[in-house]
Amino acid sequence: MDEGSPNRIPPAPSAGLDERVLSTLQGLRGWIAFSGLRRVLGAHPESLSRALRRLEREGLVERADGGYRAITAPGTGSPVSTELRSIAMVDLPPGVEAGFVHGRLSGRWFGSLRWVGIVERPGGRLLAWAGRDGAGYVLLGIQRGVLRVYVPAETAGSDPGDVEDSAYELLGHAVEALRLSAAASPSSIAFFAASQGPARPWVVEN
Repeated sequence: MDEGSPNRIPPAPSAGLDERVLSTLQGLRGWIAFSGLRRVLGAHPESLSRALRRLEREGLVERADGGYRAITAPGTGSPVSTELRSIAMVDLPPGVEAGFVHGRLSGRWFGSLRWVGIVERPGGRLLAWAGRDGAGYVLLGIQRGVLRVYVPAETAGSDPGDVEDSAYELLGHAVEALRLSAAASPSSIAFFAASQGPARPWVVEN
């Protein structure tokens, strides 16, 4: 998106930026690119660089080629662990590769969803987005031919309903990416939404 877009978050004051950076990295628990952090936080690049350097010196953040991640929870020395809750899943049609879907979705902004980055977790790679205010993370991953959309189990600072709405918004774009694959020839794609209670079947017609 154009950096001059009216939807761009204005730069935030430097006060408290360290805490906001750490909270963001803890919430995603993965490697987040500098550009993703800047977009989510609305921080000036120089201010963000200084905050990250301070957090590195304090041993709370580490840097690698994939970006930055939080090491420990403040004052505890314990690894940060953010549980994810699955909102919906879609079986990939035969012939559709995970790389194709990732390529159609990664790095893009969708409506109210702002691209954050690629999160590497023990269960695999996840793509991450956030709302315009930097809250309400939604994540997408593909494993063993199944695409899943997740939200953090605890959505501190965000309305759970709004976060789930964002998850379904992302799911819609993911299904559209499947439509665009020449290999997605079946007349329908069945998927199951599991936000509250038992999974419910949905069908998206081509």
